Amino acid sequence: MGIRANTREDIREIRSQVDLPVIGIVKRDYEDSSIYITPTIKEVEELMEVTPEKARRVIDLENVVKAAESKLTVINHVACNNTKDSMELARHAESLGVDAIAAIPPIYFRLPEHAIAKYWNEISSAAPNTDFVIYNIPQLAGVALTMGLFAEMRRNPRVIGVKNSSMPVQDIQMFKQAAGEDYIIFNGPDEQFISGFAIGAEGGIGGTYGVIPELFLKLEALVKANEMEKARKLQYTVNEIIYKMCSGHGNMYGIIKAILKLNEGLELGGVRVPLASLIESDETVVREAAQMILDAKAEYGC
Repeated sequence: MGIRANTREDIREIRSQVDLPVIGIVKRDYEDSSIYITPTIKEVEELMEVTPEKARRVIDLENVVKAAESKLTVINHVACNNTKDSMELARHAESLGVDAIAAIPPIYFRLPEHAIAKYWNEISSAAPNTDFVIYNIPQLAGVALTMGLFAEMRRNPRVIGVKNSSMPVQDIQMFKQAAGEDYIIFNGPDEQFISGFAIGAEGGIGGTYGVIPELFLKLEALVKANEMEKARKLQYTVNEIIYKMCSGHGNMYGIIKAILKLNEGLELGGVRVPLASLIESDETVVREAAQMILDAKAEYGC
């Protein structure tokens, strides 16, 4: 059972009175369009204001899966601070055919390990045909993936590995050694990419890959070729670029979007609050980082 409602004002009022799914629409006439119900992106954005985070995540994922078209592996992060919303996002992700879902522990609440395991397993149960990746980032989540919790989670046949973003590289080795060859351990911290691979990571998931993919692919190739001195030099170069992108007033991802506009002609907008937007002084940071990227790509033949 659900409710179909017109306009964001009506949707807000309905949601304040009942706990039922709401299908939101906006009816609007345009002289140059025969479409009457939610005809343009303007109306979509109005509806997204009602439940902005969930709506954006659902729409963004649909766009990503469509763009990937089976050419890329799509791992969708679905964790929310409540299990119900996380399970809803997991179901939606599976319906779109993503390759895997991932989740950190609930932040703010310091849950015991059995409660974290229950949270992750319930999310996984909502997407029973989709692989599950544990996201370990204790410095932000407040709790770490212990060996005991990892052992418990490996009882779930859909769990295929860990994205490890803890700072000790040794954690990658410990997870890999405990789980064996059937599990994938991803390196998380971009600044220690080659260290993670050297100790056993099979892949990486990183926040800066999107702005310098060629440099990370080159790093991977150098490590696999055992050209560690060249890899170390390039890792230092990559780290300097990351440090520069983190040096602005605005959030790093805002800097990255501005760099992609400058270097690649991509118009990606800004970041959402509470992430800090760029200010005038950040233009220098953007230009310098963009040039560092171009120089590095030229130096390493990317």
